[in-house]
Amino acid sequence: MNPLRAPSPLRRRRDIHPDDPVWLFDLDNTLHDASRGIFNAIDRRMGDAVARALALPADQANALRLRYWQRYGATAIGLARHHGVNLRQFLARCHDFDVAPLVHAETGLAARLRGLPGRRIVLTNAPAHYARRVLDALGILQEFDGLWAIDHMMPMGLARPKPSPGLMRMVAARLGVPARRIILVEDTERNLKSARQAGMRTVWLYHPGTPFCRQRSGRDLYVDTRINRLGTLLLQARAGRIPGSRDRA
Repeated sequence: MNPLRAPSPLRRRRDIHPDDPVWLFDLDNTLHDASRGIFNAIDRRMGDAVARALALPADQANALRLRYWQRYGATAIGLARHHGVNLRQFLARCHDFDVAPLVHAETGLAARLRGLPGRRIVLTNAPAHYARRVLDALGILQEFDGLWAIDHMMPMGLARPKPSPGLMRMVAARLGVPARRIILVEDTERNLKSARQAGMRTVWLYHPGTPFCRQRSGRDLYVDTRINRLGTLLLQARAGRIPGSRDRA
């Protein structure tokens, strides 16, 4: 039995060819520019929450927050595993703010997403209530068939977010399609690496504001395609430059 919950549905299922690709989109710094405001809002709340939960001064709380992010892919995972902090409550506190004034994204994003063949699912380490609000503020909620948030990444009661290779294998199994037809679009390279280990295709959306992003122009072997903005994704998919986006084998 696959312990990963199915993605939360976001709209009525469309008619999709069974051999069409499945697009997995990260949220922050992929579908929108979180570095222009939202990350700062989350970081402030998260630093305060860590300091209060563990009775630490601000500088130590921020250092611990970053260390757990690097190690587990989500600060909340480290707090839950090592300090017994309630993961859901912690994430709810850190993401409880009005996202609409802070959202920034490319123009025409909905139309570009609509032009991609196959299913489109958001795969994010953020909580579901926050992801839905951001997608709604962007005007693209209706362009996705489902949402996998950190709320859904708790098989057997243990949180397993990106970049867990086990998560990626469970995602591929739950989707029920060959891994080569699944394409992850993501700004964080280590998440792309685990997707490739699971047999998926990968698109690296380079964002200089992504935490710990390598400031360079190349790409690793586990990256199939590198883009600087989502506006080029549809063009490259139509031209067959993204492996898996036109496969029907």
